[in-house]
Amino acid sequence: MQIRDSLRVLVENGTLKPGTRIPSSRQLALDIGVSRSVVVEAYGQLAAEGYLTSRHGSGTTVTDHAGIGTAASSLALPAEEPAHDARWDLRTGTASTVDFPRKEWLRCMTSVITEAGRKELGYAPPAGVPLTRHVLTGYLGRVRGVRNRPEDLMITAGFAQGLALVCKVLLDRGHTTLAVEDPGHPGEREFISSSGLRPVGVPVDGHGIDMDRLEASGTRAALVTPANQFPTGVRLSRERRERLIGWAREVDGYILEDDFDSAFLDPADRLPALQSLAPERVVYAGSASKILAPALRLGWLVGPPELMASIEHVRAGWDIGCSGLEQLALARLIDTGAFDRHQRRLRSEFRRRRQTVRTQLDIHLPDAWLLGGTSGLQAYVRLPPHIDEHSLVRAARHRSVLLRGGHHYSVSGTAHPPALVISYATANCAALSLSLAQVGEAYREQPDQHGTGRR
Repeated sequence: MQIRDSLRVLVENGTLKPGTRIPSSRQLALDIGVSRSVVVEAYGQLAAEGYLTSRHGSGTTVTDHAGIGTAASSLALPAEEPAHDARWDLRTGTASTVDFPRKEWLRCMTSVITEAGRKELGYAPPAGVPLTRHVLTGYLGRVRGVRNRPEDLMITAGFAQGLALVCKVLLDRGHTTLAVEDPGHPGEREFISSSGLRPVGVPVDGHGIDMDRLEASGTRAALVTPANQFPTGVRLSRERRERLIGWAREVDGYILEDDFDSAFLDPADRLPALQSLAPERVVYAGSASKILAPALRLGWLVGPPELMASIEHVRAGWDIGCSGLEQLALARLIDTGAFDRHQRRLRSEFRRRRQTVRTQLDIHLPDAWLLGGTSGLQAYVRLPPHIDEHSLVRAARHRSVLLRGGHHYSVSGTAHPPALVISYATANCAALSLSLAQVGEAYREQPDQHGTGRR
């Protein structure tokens, strides 16, 4: 019973993963000093309960469906329906890893390793390699107008770690809430809640976050996506930008600017970073996850000196920094111009994909309309008011197309006009044409106001 119960707990809490091979009954009996028959009986009971499976010549392993609880979802990958049995996945949260500049990255990494000495191969400062911080400071100033010094920039393990660090410092300073855009990123809300802060949803309209509602919310910190609001794609207007900065100064608070996809916006379609208006009130956050690949785990925070000092203090107690070699490779990629060239290629490709979405919507969903500008990573498609968003999403799923409705991104749970959010990060133009044709078929089958099919 002790052996059975101990192994059962290890399987149920996820310590022993599906497919894990466990010791043979003979070996475990020797290890813990009991009769082999005792272990054989324990294994037999666990096999009967569905926790273990034994195959001749392969030993005993944890089964693939051993009653394991759902693990907590991460910021980037919320628990959701698997995509392995669908032909097209148009859900947000993915990155175009097939476009990763392998040759350029390999060339930069090879140069870095070849030239690396004792210092480069040792531990980097927790805030990041000084050279990379210097290069990133110049780069962000050049392309986004970010005003900062290298010592006020920290290299993070992606945006998620940066958000966690900011939340911890805000909590330490007496904040209990953090305003978030509604609609917005559901994973970020869960992440904020787990940090100890309460996310407060503030509606978004055609000009960005609703400042009247923000000012009435009682919060003193806000997380926003001003360059290209997620998921609607609207830009924070100039008037709202100035008013948002004024609010932060008045409440002695901070703004966390998530600049998640500015690299995919046409230069004529974007304003300088919000941080450029008030470096003392805005923490600017970005990452290489969508530009290069999430696996690199490279992001950055830029903030006012007094806040960054607190963030660095917290960081020092969490880890000892990111890979110094990969930081140096990123710096070289930027210095050689390869980073800029890669982004230009991506912008051209994603501009074509967005135009394909627009064309296919005109053909297959003629009563719907596309919000936002002419670039970005996803399309927010407003549906006619009589369309049942959930029914359309289910119908598309039956046609092997995975996508999400606008309700998925709602913070308050209040009714929003029906919408679809279509990501084209991993679907090329041909895949978009085929998949949206299927969505159009599902759309035409939806009942109209009179309860009949749209055909």
